[in-house]
Amino acid sequence: MTVTVVYGGKSGEHEISLVSAAAVARNIDLKNNVQLIAITKNGRWFLQPQSEFERIKADTKAAFKIIEDESQEVSVIPAGGTKRTFRVGDKVIATDVVFPVLHGPFGEDGTIQGLFEMVDVPYVGCTTLGSAITMDKEKTKVALAQAGIPVVPGICIRRSDLADWKRYDDLLEYAKNTLGFPLFVKPCAAGSSDGATLAKDLRYLNGAIVEAFLWDDKILIEKAINAREIECSVTGNPTIDDDSVPAEKTTAYGPGEIAPKHDFYDYDAKYNDPDGADLLIPANLPEERLEEVRTLAKKAFSALDLAGLSRVDFFIDKDTDKLYLNEINTMPGFTQISMFPKMCAAFGLDFTSLTNLLIEEAVSRFHKTRKLQTSR
Repeated sequence: MTVTVVYGGKSGEHEISLVSAAAVARNIDLKNNVQLIAITKNGRWFLQPQSEFERIKADTKAAFKIIEDESQEVSVIPAGGTKRTFRVGDKVIATDVVFPVLHGPFGEDGTIQGLFEMVDVPYVGCTTLGSAITMDKEKTKVALAQAGIPVVPGICIRRSDLADWKRYDDLLEYAKNTLGFPLFVKPCAAGSSDGATLAKDLRYLNGAIVEAFLWDDKILIEKAINAREIECSVTGNPTIDDDSVPAEKTTAYGPGEIAPKHDFYDYDAKYNDPDGADLLIPANLPEERLEEVRTLAKKAFSALDLAGLSRVDFFIDKDTDKLYLNEINTMPGFTQISMFPKMCAAFGLDFTSLTNLLIEEAVSRFHKTRKLQTSR
């Protein structure tokens, strides 16, 4: 089987993708043929030489580099299918499945998933709809609340609200009086804590709002929970699981706990500082609480029609012991310190078995959905 790993991308998480994708590629089963396509920060696609794959295989700490060879620029063929998926010059490039290791906008927001649907090729990860919903933190909270899953109290502010000073003042007044300081401010559709700030008072709040609006046209202001940060890995496909394909069974691994050594689990703590947080797997919780988290994670995965994989993040309020679902990441990090693969491994699914399972789910989903009637 030929597996095409796609990485890089037009997002603030471009560099993290280079690290995550290298880890994924070197842990794809040797029975498969791996080919690489890198997307530059300005959105150009380039087929990468086999030597780049061999380089990261030989060095377990290496990240991918992007080689921009003009003769290897890639275009995508609509309705090309697995036999005619990509084109490089006059040459057609086939693939059996695409493994997009792309974080953030243009990677896990449904855009590239929609492209692969139009190409008619299997791809690892959530569908167009599931990816789009979970990328928008406001819409995710609305959908989860509708499903009876507890979410962190907060409000959404749109850029248009800034043009109406009375509306804006009312929103700030609500945030101050109803949610109370400290407050957490973040863009609705950015990842890896980009643009996220902890606001301790009104003066910090205004600055945090300005920062968040640099990243998105909608932002969330949420109550800053005095929280323990709990994460749970989930795989499967609850929408089409009929017990015929083991990879489709919805399974939760973990949960684990993150104990940040920064003000919160920010970008530096996640990716740059190897001592930025303590990672506890399993979380230091009684078994009945661990099972509650696993159950809620699977319920959220199902409620949002997710597929393939996701990392579901929770807060446990240290003051009230209340459990909240914070957010869902449909293409979590695969770096050396990332929780998703660590939790899977700790609960019996090693990295190569994980990539096998995700590829199996992607191919099975493709064949099942292609049997649906599309015309009369």
